[in-house]
Amino acid sequence: MKIETSKNAVKAGNAELTKKYKDFLYPSVITYYQEPLPLVSGEGCWVVDADGAKYLDFFGGILTVSVGHCHKKITARVTEQLGKLQHVSTLYPTQPAADLAERLAVITPGDLKRSFFTNSGTEADETAVLTAQHYTGATEVIALRHSYSGRSTLAMGLTAHAAWRIAKAQVPGIRHGHAPYCYRCPFKLTYPACDMACATDLEELIQTETCGKPAAFLAEPVLGVGGFVVPPKEYFKVAVDIVRRYGGLFIADEVQTGWGRTGGKWFGIEHFGVVPDIMTSAKGMANGIPIGWTVTTTKIAEALKGPTISTFGGNPVSCVAAHATIDAIESEGLLEHVELMGEHLRGHLRELQKRFACIGDVRGMGLMAGVELVTDRKTKAPDAKTVLRLFEETRKEGLLIGKGGLYGNVLRISPPMSVSKAEIDDAAKRLGKAFERIQ
Repeated sequence: MKIETSKNAVKAGNAELTKKYKDFLYPSVITYYQEPLPLVSGEGCWVVDADGAKYLDFFGGILTVSVGHCHKKITARVTEQLGKLQHVSTLYPTQPAADLAERLAVITPGDLKRSFFTNSGTEADETAVLTAQHYTGATEVIALRHSYSGRSTLAMGLTAHAAWRIAKAQVPGIRHGHAPYCYRCPFKLTYPACDMACATDLEELIQTETCGKPAAFLAEPVLGVGGFVVPPKEYFKVAVDIVRRYGGLFIADEVQTGWGRTGGKWFGIEHFGVVPDIMTSAKGMANGIPIGWTVTTTKIAEALKGPTISTFGGNPVSCVAAHATIDAIESEGLLEHVELMGEHLRGHLRELQKRFACIGDVRGMGLMAGVELVTDRKTKAPDAKTVLRLFEETRKEGLLIGKGGLYGNVLRISPPMSVSKAEIDDAAKRLGKAFERIQ
């Protein structure tokens, strides 16, 4: 795809922008690559850096650019709303927020109806936990190892990656169950002979590590930062049944998996035959415009007592962007498209696995593809160093991808859901060339 760039619009090159970033932002703000890559424009699946080089974006701003950079119809509607009303807070109802909440009540599974809008996935998860605690009267929360929930103190406590738990004081009452990570089964078992040990172990966790009545079990349908770990199809039925028997609610964290990203359905949890009590989302919901969302049933929502507001939650511009994003997903048939393109992408990755011994596992759902690198396929020893080398080579090839996993050894590949078959073929060739240079 051709992207027009204006020399007059590019006021600083890569080096100058990088220097400003390093001089004026927190030093703890991490960036990819040995030399950071400043981006100035984008269209569809393509972005342009400050020096004018073009890249095929197969990470989409951490799965946030859901239907393509600068989608013309979404941009037009956002621009129109900016000229009407930009902000009032949740103290005043607005047409965009009311219309969006009504529409979401239709497409959400089960009896999920009542929405609370915020600005991010972190806030959405915080709202969900607070709601569950009020409804159940309990306080303890169960999350999963290898999970990621955000950057507030509570969210860092829910997160089970040491590197991301930088809060100096952790919130008490959070317990972590074993992740349904078949490639690295914590019980050294093999699916399906494992009898879902990772799920059934939740009962002993509740009996031994909690007071016996958790407020909630919060889990991502596919572990995102954890390396696109896809649970066995039975996992959530077993796990959620256990938690509910002990009085807890199930919170499905759809921050990365929502809006068709897993293919064929609006939300990732729908693939597992379980209806959550509370659901959260953010990221791809508005194609990059900041928004967070928590939804639950009327009965559970009514349990949250006391006044509460969100200054920027339900912002009319963000709500219009979300409405327009949902329109684009529907009108462009992206739920089905993602299913087809995901299979095509993983097919390419499995071919690379045959060629390169450092690829230990290829997994994913929809357009969430994980490639786990190891030093030895038998021992499965993680290989984070090769990931770093590969990143520099993919940059040279004009391909942007993500990384994750507890050990930093998983490539996360998640292009905008509007990606074409030709663009996937192109990306696979670029990735193959990068692998060739590091083998």
